[in-house]
Amino acid sequence: MSNTVADRLAKKTRKKAPAKQVRLKLVYVDFWSAVKFSFLVSICLAIVGIVTAILVYVVLQTTGVFGRIDALFMDIVGEENSLMNFIGFPQVAFFSVVVGVLNTIVGTALGAIGSLVYNLLVRVLGGFQLGFSSN
Repeated sequence: MSNTVADRLAKKTRKKAPAKQVRLKLVYVDFWSAVKFSFLVSICLAIVGIVTAILVYVVLQTTGVFGRIDALFMDIVGEENSLMNFIGFPQVAFFSVVVGVLNTIVGTALGAIGSLVYNLLVRVLGGFQLGFSSN
């Protein structure tokens, strides 16, 4: 059997290095960073909500679902009352924007409150511990 340099290098590369482990503990969340992050996430969710509401409205309007519901509504209530006066495109767009703004405000406030509560609980419980290994 040949014992060349290439064979010796191949044996060396087969040996695994010992796995290193690192343990980190999250003991503080910066208040303003949490507020900024929750604001950005809330803005993104508000934009997604507005686009989704408008797309659902356009699809329902295009397929004629609102026309059939409006006809049924006018048969029940009367011909002078139309449901499309209440759920027109401007009303749906305005309502989705208002809901998006309110969700942004509430989401930002919840992020701020969450960071304050976490920072208070860390003093009692000691923080959140994470373990990482280099496998």
